[in-house]
Amino acid sequence: MTDVRIDDLPVREELRGKSPYGAPQLDVPVRLNTNENPYPLPEPLVERIAERVREAARNLNRYPDRDAVELRTELARYLTRTGGYAVGTENVWAANGSNEVIQQLLQTFGGPGRTAIGFEPSYSMHGLIARGTGTGWISGPRNEDFTIDLAAAERAIAEHRPDVVFVTTPNNPTGNSVPPGTVLALYEAAQAAKPSMVVVDEAYVEFSHGASLLPLLEGRPHLVVSRTMSKAFGAAGLRLGYLAAHPAVVDAVQLVRLPYHLSAVTQATALAALEHTDTLLKYVEQLKAERDRLVAELRGLGYDVVESDANFVQFGRFDDAHEVWRKILDRGVLVRDNGVPGWLRVCAGTPEENDAFLDAVRELKKEQHA
Repeated sequence: MTDVRIDDLPVREELRGKSPYGAPQLDVPVRLNTNENPYPLPEPLVERIAERVREAARNLNRYPDRDAVELRTELARYLTRTGGYAVGTENVWAANGSNEVIQQLLQTFGGPGRTAIGFEPSYSMHGLIARGTGTGWISGPRNEDFTIDLAAAERAIAEHRPDVVFVTTPNNPTGNSVPPGTVLALYEAAQAAKPSMVVVDEAYVEFSHGASLLPLLEGRPHLVVSRTMSKAFGAAGLRLGYLAAHPAVVDAVQLVRLPYHLSAVTQATALAALEHTDTLLKYVEQLKAERDRLVAELRGLGYDVVESDANFVQFGRFDDAHEVWRKILDRGVLVRDNGVPGWLRVCAGTPEENDAFLDAVRELKKEQHA
């Protein structure tokens, strides 16, 4: 076969030289690099999934419910119960992971000739999906402590007048949350520049010490809150994301959704998981406690740690973060080097996994002082 590289193909210019998103999956005893929930689904839930999928399988010769009404209704109930704000089926949309939710939002409100802004370092898929949809990407400012520089952010919005504004809270990869007042100020700045959509990415909100920003939807038709079942629900393999917004936003994203985009099996599995919400959220409480333990232990060892509201912790600071990443890996523990200079990120695992990680960094400290 002829030796052809990507650059030899007629790829769009904004995609040239870019790398696909992904974290290395290495065969090591402890993997704490992809922010997964470390607890397998409980057996009663596995059995309920099998029952629901069996029921769905009887009709796989037919297309699934293209509007996923039952699933959206149950997601709305979950949000109303846990988010401090009542939403209905008409306020909720679901897709294959929160990344597809983001893609649909950018297909609808972004695209060629339009721009989106995010405040980096943040979730890198926002920029990648923006480029994939032909949306111009603007990297907005953060302070040295990874909080959003509000004055600078407002100036950037006024200058660039973006069509979509992304606010990730809790932020990935840093773990810190954005105060409601900052989100409100960014929303007002976005509407003053021109009517723009503001997307609050709450993928990790169930792990937060604080509350969801869902109540900010009241009276703000250009605000969207996106969520996922990958983290708190321990269902990364399911690929189910969803959003809450004004019904008009839900109507708008359906203009770009692919026909029957959510399979019957996906819908059945997600519905089974929602039946076991209380059990799954107990695992979340365990992970929050482990996350807080990691913060305390790392600070006790003398590391700088960003205050975390997620299921992971960003710690440093290192002259050569990648070298430290390699030394931790040599001890059988895989953490994440996100490319944030001087910092690494570790996901909260089981107590045993976290012990292995802490033992590894303690050994590194001893080496430094030897």
